[in-house]
Amino acid sequence: MSAHEGRNLIGGRWVPALSGETFTRRNPADVDDVVGAFPDSSAADVDAAVAAVAGGAAEWAATPAETRARVLEKAADLLEARAAELAAEIVREEGKTLAEASVETRRTPMNLRFHAAEAVRMSGQTYAAPGSALVYTWREPVGVVGAITPWNFPLNIPSRKLGPALAAGNGVVFKPSPLTPLTAQRLVEALLAAGLPARALALVHGGPEPGAALAGDPRVGAVTFTGSTATGRAVHAAAGPSRRVQLEMGGKNPVVVLPDADLDRAAQIIATGAFGLSGQACTGTSRVIALGEVYEPLLERVAKLAGKRTVGDGRAPGVDMGPLAADFQLAKVLDHVRIGQEEGAELVTGGRRLTGDGLERGFFVSPAVFAGVRPDMRLAREEIFGPVLAFQRAADFEEALALADATEYGLASGIVTRDLGRALDFARRSRTGLVKVNQPTTGMAMNVPFGGLKESGTQTFKEQAGPTMMLFYTQEKSVYLSALE
Repeated sequence: MSAHEGRNLIGGRWVPALSGETFTRRNPADVDDVVGAFPDSSAADVDAAVAAVAGGAAEWAATPAETRARVLEKAADLLEARAAELAAEIVREEGKTLAEASVETRRTPMNLRFHAAEAVRMSGQTYAAPGSALVYTWREPVGVVGAITPWNFPLNIPSRKLGPALAAGNGVVFKPSPLTPLTAQRLVEALLAAGLPARALALVHGGPEPGAALAGDPRVGAVTFTGSTATGRAVHAAAGPSRRVQLEMGGKNPVVVLPDADLDRAAQIIATGAFGLSGQACTGTSRVIALGEVYEPLLERVAKLAGKRTVGDGRAPGVDMGPLAADFQLAKVLDHVRIGQEEGAELVTGGRRLTGDGLERGFFVSPAVFAGVRPDMRLAREEIFGPVLAFQRAADFEEALALADATEYGLASGIVTRDLGRALDFARRSRTGLVKVNQPTTGMAMNVPFGGLKESGTQTFKEQAGPTMMLFYTQEKSVYLSALE
C-alpha cells in the first residue's frame, strides 16, 4: 500500500511544519509498512494555527445554528459513505481488528448527527425581576477550543470534541496523537468538504511540544483532552486556573464477581472488557475481584478464554485481537508482566511477545492473566493500557468494595451478580464515574454523560453527552434589560 504525505491545516491551507521536519507512522502489525510521513510540528506551528483560528472563528460563530447543524450532518454523511475505507485505514494505522474499526466508523457519524442537533437546541433562560425589567441569559461560544486527542479511538473521540465545539460556534485547533495522524486528517477533510469554513478549524500534527503549546496558549478559551493521567496533569497545569479544561484520563477498572453469578457469563464479560481493543481502552477491565469460592473456577474460565484469543494482523480473517499500537506500548506491557512476577504474582497464561509467521514485525503480545495479586502490587495500582488482567480475592462484599476503590483512579467499575440489591449498593458506593452491572466495563451509549472521578478526570465538565456537554463549549451571559423612563 502507498504511503500518505500528511500536512497541517493552518489558515485554510495544507502546509508542512514550519521547520520542514516530519515523522513517520508505521503499521503496528508490520513495521515494514509505512502508513505515511506527517509534519513534526513545534510551538511555532501552534502559534500560527491559533492565530488563524482566532481570526476566523467569528465568521463561524455568526453562522446560523441551522447552517452549523447542516455542516455536521453533511460531514456525517461523507464519513458514513467512506466507512469501509476508513475502517481499513484505522486497522492499518492503529492496529484494531477490522470488526473493532468498523464499530468506530459506524459510531462517528452518529456522534456528529447527535451534536448537530445540539446546535439548534442551545437556549437561555428568563428570570423574575423587580418592576418591568427583563433578565435573561444567552449562551455564546468560548472562541477557540483546543482539542488534544488519543490514538485508541482516533475517529470517535475527536468527533466527540470537534462535534460539540463546532456546533456551539467555536473555532477549533485540533492536535491528534502522532500514532493516528491519517485518521485525524480524514475527519478534518470530511468537515471541510461538508462546508466548514477553513479558518474555523486547524489541524496540527506532532508530539508533546505542540500539545503543550496549545494547552498553554492564552488565546485558547477551552482545552479538552483525553489521554493518560500524567499528561492530563501537565495539560491542566499549562492551562492554568483562568481557562476551562476538560480532562478524560486513566483508569484501573475493577469487576467484582459475587458468588451468585453465572461464572460462564461472568468470564465472557471480563474477557470482553479486558482483551477487546488489545486492552487499550481507558475503561478496559484490568482487575477482577472474586469473592470466596468463586475465585478458582472464575480464574480458570477467564484464563481459558484468554488462551483462545487469536492474535494477529487485524485485517486477517478470524483475528480477534490486534497488535499493541506502538513499540513503547509493547515494552510497557512486557515490563509489567516482568514486574508482576518479581512481586510474587502468578502468571497463569500469556504475557509473551509473539513471533513467527511475520508476527515479529509487529507489536503482538498474548493476553496475560495474573493470580494472587495483592493490593500493594503495581499490577493492582498502575494503569498498564494493555491486555493484562489481575485477579484479586475478597472474603466478602465489603472487602471487595474496598479493594475496588483502593486506587487513585475512578473511571469505571463493574459487578456481576443476580442480586439487584447488591448491584444497586455497589453502584451507589463505588467511587467511579461509570458503573456497569452484568456488562463489560467498556462500551458507552453516545447520549449518556461520560467522565471519571478521582485522578480519572476533571469532574466539572463531562464528555460525550448529557445536560453539561454543551456548557463546556459555551459561556453564559446574563442581561438586565429595562426601558428608559
